[in-house]
Formats: sequence, structure tokens, C-alpha cells
Amino acid sequence: MNEKPRPSHADTPARRDFRLLLSGAVAAQAGSQVTLVALPLVAVVELDATPFQVGLLTAAETAAFLLVGLPAGAWLDRMRKLPVLVRSDVLRCLAVGSIPLAAAADALSLLQLYLVALVTGVATVFFDVAHQSFLPVLLPRERLVAGNGAIETVRSSAQIAGPGLGGGLVQLLGAPLAIIVDAAGYLLSALLLGRIRAEERPPRPEPGSSLRADVAEGLRFVTGHPLLRVIAATTALSNLFGAVLMAVQTVFWVRVLHLSPGAIGILLSVTAVGGLAGALCAGRLAARVGQARLIWLAPLVTAPFALLWPLADGGAGPVLFAAGGVVALFGAVVYNVAQVSFRQGLCPPRLLGRMNATMRFLVWGTLPLGALLGGAVADAAGPRAALWLCAAGFLVVPVPLLLSPLRGLRDLPSAPPEADTPDAAPDAPAAPAAPDAPAAPGGASEGAPAAHRTP
Repeated sequence: MNEKPRPSHADTPARRDFRLLLSGAVAAQAGSQVTLVALPLVAVVELDATPFQVGLLTAAETAAFLLVGLPAGAWLDRMRKLPVLVRSDVLRCLAVGSIPLAAAADALSLLQLYLVALVTGVATVFFDVAHQSFLPVLLPRERLVAGNGAIETVRSSAQIAGPGLGGGLVQLLGAPLAIIVDAAGYLLSALLLGRIRAEERPPRPEPGSSLRADVAEGLRFVTGHPLLRVIAATTALSNLFGAVLMAVQTVFWVRVLHLSPGAIGILLSVTAVGGLAGALCAGRLAARVGQARLIWLAPLVTAPFALLWPLADGGAGPVLFAAGGVVALFGAVVYNVAQVSFRQGLCPPRLLGRMNATMRFLVWGTLPLGALLGGAVADAAGPRAALWLCAAGFLVVPVPLLLSPLRGLRDLPSAPPEADTPDAAPDAPAAPAAPDAPAAPGGASEGAPAAHRTP
């Protein structure tokens, strides 16, 4: 009788490190989902902000991708990623922790909210680019779809539990004090990430390289690849109109639908079910219909449900809004897992930081613009008009994909030999979120606003 081979002890550190990475994501995401409810309510309820001022706050949260997005990637390609992750979490902990302290001293102002948003935004730029570039150190290329699926599962699970908790805490403690949970989440994440022991080789500086040349090389890599170009254009368009939603949804919920903080938390938690379903299904859908097809099918099928947002009114308003969010978030997460995995596998390891930073610059750079647009439209014509603009924009999002070479592909092209990741742990575990995910020929994604930021 043959015995099943016992797992090698050699894979224990890799599994442990990947679990620590996921646990850190749980801690940070749980706290940030509380702030997703609490921070806009601080502005709208506590400080009586106008729709444009709320839009300005949303723009401040994402402006860092325009300000430091490109050089961040070049800097990160010259340093180890794990210390950057830990320091970014500590900085975000200190920044958001200043809000409940100022509220307790009766000194809180919109100016402080803007400054906190800018500081946490800069830290998030470095954290997110380093995080996407660090994952291939822990996982081999063929497991990246599964790994990204696991991370999206964590993110989506936090989006289910966090807003409900946040709404309850806001109702119980007030919006400023509830934000202390976010500070604690960032601190716990830093402690967990600091325990990762994976050997990360310091990047070798290239002779004669400069920051400007490195940034230009990252730009050329992204803009010179036809599939990366269309993915960047599509994601940028999605985030532009997603930021319109992010800027006006709290104002719409409080001043049009007259929802309490607890009800807002429940609405966001229900909406997040779509993201969890998308994370759990992405690998199987990619295997069934093809990774390339999935990239354009996901937004094409789900975008029309955005029309439910401006149609939300009366007693059924919250239900319609949540239904639109569930489907839209499902599509966004499925799209993200497919295209993020494509980018990570396609890119040579030495360019990962610059590639991810360039993509973030291109696709998150539209977020502050969309937030200002949403706030201005809501100020001039009301939040419902801004939601109509958002819904119309989402209908246009799939168009670049349908006009691209992706339309005729089932699967994405294989990565060139130099795209293999030498630092990957050979025995790194497949993530449980997508056990039958296909091998990832490449990919990456960007992250998205409020209810459904597109990575």
C-alpha cells in the first residue's frame, strides 16, 4: 500500500510567510473599512461639509498617485520591499490616529482631514506598489492568480464585516473616535509583516542608471505593450467614474436617502458580498471562459447595473443601491484578479516596481479628477445627477477592451522567459481562494474607490 508523500519541511517558511502577508492584509483592511464609513461622516455630519468639500477630501486621498506615483516605482526597484511595507503601515497608523486625538481636544478641522488624507495617500502609494511587487517573491508565477485571488478574498471579506462594524461604532462612539480602529489595524499589520522571514535579495543597481531613466523605462514598458496599454486605459476610465461615486455616495445616503450611520455600514457590507463572490469565482471563471475573455466580459456584463444607483429612491432606495453595488463589485474584482495576475507574470522582476507604479500612476491618477468632478456636479445639480454621470460612464468602460486585440483572444499570451521570477519560493502554497486557477501568464491591477475601486 503506497503512502501519500509527506509535505516537505522546506515549504513551511513559505507557507508561514504567505499566511503572515494575508493576516496583515486582514488587519489593515478591517480597519480601513471602518474608516470608509467614518471619515466621510466626520466631514458630512461633524463638520457640515458641502458636496464639493467631500469631493476634495476624496481627491486628497488619491492625489499622491499623481504626485509621487511614477518616482515611487523607480525608488522601490532600488530597495527591498518588505521594510517599505512595514514603514508605510506605521506612518498610516500615526496619521489616522491623529483624528480621534484632535476630536477629543475639540480641535478637529477639514484642513486636518485633508492633510491626513494626503499623508496616508503617499504611504499607500508606496505600500501598494511594494505589495504587488513583493507577492512574486513569495509565490511562483503559476500561483499568482491563486495568490491574488486569496488577497482579493481577504479584501472582500473585510469589506463585508468592516463597514457594518464601522457603522455601529460611529453610531455608538461618534465618527472621529471610530477611526481609532483603523489606526490599530495598521499597527497590527506592521507587526505581522515584520515577522516575515522570506529572503528578499536587494536589487542590484544598474551601472549608469538614473531616476529619470528608470521612470522612463517603466513608462515605455507599459505604454509599449498593446495589452497593457488597453488595460491601463480601461482601468483609468473605470476609476474616473468610480471616484465620482466615491465622492458623492455618502452625501446621497445621508441627505437624500436619510440613512443612519448604522444603515450605511450595513449597505456597504451587503455590497461587499459581490467582491467576495468575485474573488472566490475568478479562478474558476478564468479556467472556464479564458483569462483574456474574462478581462473584457466582466465589465461588459456588470456595468449596466450601475444604473441602479441614480434610480435608488424611497423605501426601496437602499436595496437598489446595494444591488447595483453587489454586481458592479463582483465584476470589478473578477477583472482585477485576471489583469493583475497577467501583469505580474508578464513583467521582468527588475521592472516590477516601475511597472506597478506606472500602472498606478495611469489608472489611479484619474481618481482625484473624478472626485473633483463628482463633487462639482453634486454641488451644481445635486448628488443624484452625479450618480447619473457615474452610471453613464460605467457603460463606456468596456469599449476600449472591445476594440482591442483582447476581443479575439481566449487566453493571454505566455510570458517571455525573462519574466520568470527567480526569487519565488518553489514550494509556496496555492491560495485556497482559487484552487483550480490556471497558470498566470502575467498581470496586475490597481485598487478602486469606495464601493468598488478597480486595482
